[in-house]
Amino acid sequence: RSGKGQTSHNCRLMTAWNAWSEWPLIHDPAFWAVAVPAVLMMGLSKSGFLGGFGSLAVPLMSLAVPVPQAAAIMLPLLLVMDATGLQQLWKHCDRALLRRLLPAGLLGTLVGTLLFGVLSTRTVAGVVGALTLLFLAQRLAFPPRADHAPPPRPVGFVLGIASGFTSFVAHAGSPPFNAYVLPLRLNPVTYAATAAVFFAAVNLSKWIPYAWLGLIDGRNMVTSLALMPLAPIGVWLGIRATRRIDPSWFYRLAYAGMALTGAKLLYDGLR
Repeated sequence: RSGKGQTSHNCRLMTAWNAWSEWPLIHDPAFWAVAVPAVLMMGLSKSGFLGGFGSLAVPLMSLAVPVPQAAAIMLPLLLVMDATGLQQLWKHCDRALLRRLLPAGLLGTLVGTLLFGVLSTRTVAGVVGALTLLFLAQRLAFPPRADHAPPPRPVGFVLGIASGFTSFVAHAGSPPFNAYVLPLRLNPVTYAATAAVFFAAVNLSKWIPYAWLGLIDGRNMVTSLALMPLAPIGVWLGIRATRRIDPSWFYRLAYAGMALTGAKLLYDGLR
C-alpha cells in the first residue's frame, strides 16, 4: 500500500507539473529566482523608498532573459504598482513640478520608440550609469547649501527627456529623474507622490509602442500575470516606510540607491 500511495503521489505531482508546463509562461527556475526579488525591489522604489533601486530590476531579470523581454514582463506589473502608489499618494504630489517634467518625460518615450533597436541596451545602460555616478560625484564634491538655488528649468527638461527615454528602454528612468528632483529637497512623501504620478503617466504611454514593437505577447503577459500578486506588496511596504523615515535618512538611502544603480548600469554597459 505504501508503494501504491507513493506512486499515486508521484502521479499527482507529475500531472500538476504537466499542467504547469502547458501554460505559456517562462518555466526556467533561474528566471523566477531573479524575478521575485526584482519585482519586490521595483515596488519599494515605486513608493519612493529606496529610490533608484528599481532601476536594477530589469538588469537583474536580464540575467535570465533578454532585456527587451524583461522590460515587457515588467510593464503590466509597473501599472499595478502605479495604481497602488497613486491611490495612497496622489494628493501629495507637486503639481507645478509635474507640469515642468511630465511633457519632457513623454517626449523621452517617443525618442525611445524611434531609437529602439538603433541604440543597444548596453549602450543606454552605460551612458545612464556614467551620468548617474557623475551626478553623485558632483553632489559629494559640492554639497548643497540651504541658500542654493534649485536646478535651472532647462536642466529639468533635458533630464525629463532622459528619464522618459531610459524608462522606455529598460524601466531605468529613476536616475535622471532623481538627478533633478533630489536637489530640490522635497518632503519625502511629496517626492514619492511626484515620482509616482510622473512614472505612472510615462509607463501608461509605453503600451502602444511596446505592442507595436512586438514586445506584448502571450508568454510575457502570462508570466507577468503570475508575478502580479507581488506587485503591490513592495509598494505598500515602501509607502509605510516613507511615511515613518527621517528625511535625512531618506535622502541617504536615495543617494545610496543611485550609487548602486549607477555602478551596476555602467558595469552592464562596459561588460
